[in-house]
Amino acid sequence: MSAPKRLFIKTYGCQMNVYDSERMAETMGAQGYVLTDKADDADMVLLNTCHIREKASEKVYSDIGRLTKLKNAKPDLKIGVAGCVAQAEGAEIQRRAPVVDLVVGPQAYHRLPEMMKQVDAGHRALDTDFPTEDKFEHLPKIRTRSAPAAFLTVQEGCDKFCAFCVVPYTRGAEVSRPVERLLREARDLAARGVRELTLLGQNVNAYHGTFDGESWGLGRLLREMAQIEGIERLRYTTSHPNDMDDDLIAAHGDCAKLMPYLHLPVQSGSDRILKAMNRKHTAEQYLRLIERIRAARPDMVLTSDFIVGFPGETDEDFEATMDLVRAVGYGMAYSFKYSARPGTPAAEKAPVPAEVADERLQRLQALLTVQQRAVQQSMVGREVTVLYEKPGRLEGQMAGKSDYLHAVHVHDPEGKAGDLVRVRITEALQNSLTGERIVS
Repeated sequence: MSAPKRLFIKTYGCQMNVYDSERMAETMGAQGYVLTDKADDADMVLLNTCHIREKASEKVYSDIGRLTKLKNAKPDLKIGVAGCVAQAEGAEIQRRAPVVDLVVGPQAYHRLPEMMKQVDAGHRALDTDFPTEDKFEHLPKIRTRSAPAAFLTVQEGCDKFCAFCVVPYTRGAEVSRPVERLLREARDLAARGVRELTLLGQNVNAYHGTFDGESWGLGRLLREMAQIEGIERLRYTTSHPNDMDDDLIAAHGDCAKLMPYLHLPVQSGSDRILKAMNRKHTAEQYLRLIERIRAARPDMVLTSDFIVGFPGETDEDFEATMDLVRAVGYGMAYSFKYSARPGTPAAEKAPVPAEVADERLQRLQALLTVQQRAVQQSMVGREVTVLYEKPGRLEGQMAGKSDYLHAVHVHDPEGKAGDLVRVRITEALQNSLTGERIVS
């Protein structure tokens, strides 16, 4: 009996890509591949790419360059590029990188087995279509996930067309998966030991799936998933302010399994810049939305995304962003200096001078760091629940996530992955918390 082939997947970017990588691994597993954590040991290397951050394409080509040396030493090695960079630049990748055997977009990876047949026959394969069929119905029906926390994609694509973003072009229009299929997958994950589910979508709170001809919003879907035996925690990401409807806000108050953590990107605090970004909301509308969310769940920890130095941003615009940050008080935020994405409307506009954008980003990040540390420090002395995910770095230690998504380390020699325990926080470190298990 021949040894199984080994697959190495490198995942760039967001949780959606993490989910996609898991599903690709399951698809290839059905073809006889087993995962390896070393590219040097692999028979196939798959780069699952992201096009959101600066110089995304260059990073992919850099990795391909390193893999070229490996392929020279192992001529039978197969190299594939998947994800959003593959979608945006499929033909260009094949032109610039002859060592790449396979290029597949994020909506077509269910076709990997057929593409591998082409590769094994000595041909290069390219598929960046937006198929008419539902890719999820062609993926393995049984998930192999057995960790205590898992991702579940419920919605894909984006109809918002923010001026800086390539997602509508690489992921396509907004599509919501049917309720019944999601509940089936969630029950399967629960049966495999998953206790926490994070529902994913480019605009996850735009979810509008159907069940028996009736439309369900995200709030209703979350409440139904909360009824699944074994599922103890629910989260969702990433949200758009314009899609936070009344029922979803109410769910944060009446669904105990929905965790008090929400990532709600705003990007800027300036109405003028928000309009230029095509965000279709104002800073005041965002702040009033935050008030409603906190009224439903007062202990909510909020996080966000910010772009600094968007074309046309003035000192006054930037100060409006700083004011919004002070008004909200974030537990954490991702902040970036604007970088143009080819093909987006903002890419045609004159950039803010680099030195100005750099200085603004440093100031914003300093303020966000102060807020993050204040929220973490406020946890000291509090009791939280922690879902153990793996052993910690120290002997007898377990590492997991709190209700508020803080990383927590607990000395618990008897603990094991999947335990959901009460913990009293004793110390706030720079990027994590330390606690002691409460024994009843």
